[in-house]
Amino acid sequence: MIRVLVVDDEALVRTGFTHILDATGGIEVVAAVSGGQAVSSVRELEPDVVLLDIRMPDVDGLTVLAELRRLENPPVVAMLTTFDADEYIDAALRSGAAGFLLKDTDPEQLPYLIRTLAEGGTVLSSRVTRTVVNGFLDQGGREPAAALLVGRLTERERDVLVLMAEGLANADIGIRLHLSVGTVKGHVSALLEKLEVGSRVQAALLAERAGVLWRGRDRDRGDR
Repeated sequence: MIRVLVVDDEALVRTGFTHILDATGGIEVVAAVSGGQAVSSVRELEPDVVLLDIRMPDVDGLTVLAELRRLENPPVVAMLTTFDADEYIDAALRSGAAGFLLKDTDPEQLPYLIRTLAEGGTVLSSRVTRTVVNGFLDQGGREPAAALLVGRLTERERDVLVLMAEGLANADIGIRLHLSVGTVKGHVSALLEKLEVGSRVQAALLAERAGVLWRGRDRDRGDR
C-alpha cells in the first residue's frame, strides 16, 4: 500500500485528490492537510509520497520541502501548482523535489504518477517538462561543465542515467538493463554523487545539457 499525504491550502483541492487516490487500489491518502501541518503530519504518519502545494499562505512550499528533506527518512515529494510557468519550479527541483504536477492533471493519470514516484521514478507534467528544460538549457555557458561531470560516469552509469531521465523507476531500469533492483539503486546513488546533484530530476537535466540523452536516443535508433 502506497501511503500519500496531500498538502494544500485549498480544502477543495485536498478533497479532490483524496477522492481520486482513495478510489484506487493500492494507494491510501493517510491525511490531507494545510502547509502548517505538513511537517508534523509527515513525522507522525510517515507517508511514502507527499503531494505538496508550492504556494500556500501559511507557509511557503519550498520551506516545507527543505524541512522534509532534512528528515532522517524523507518521503518522496512532488510539488503541486496551478501554473506551468511557475517561477519556483527550478528552485523546487534543485531542492530535491522528485516531480512537479499541475493541479489539473488528468485524474486517470494521477494513480500511475503516484506509483511512479513511490517506485523511485521522476514525474513532470508535460507542460512543466518543457518549461523546465527550456529554462535549464537557456542558462547557457554550462555545457562544458555538464560534460565534465557526466564524464565521471562509467558506461553502465550512463545507461542508467538515460533510462532514469525517461522517468523509469528502478525496477523498470533493471528490467531494461538486466540488472537487479539493488544494483540499479547502487548505480543511481553513485551517479548522483558523481554529478554533484541531489535528485533524479537534476541528474536528468544535467544529462540533457551534456547531450547524453540525445546520444542515447541516437544509439537506440542505430540498434534497431
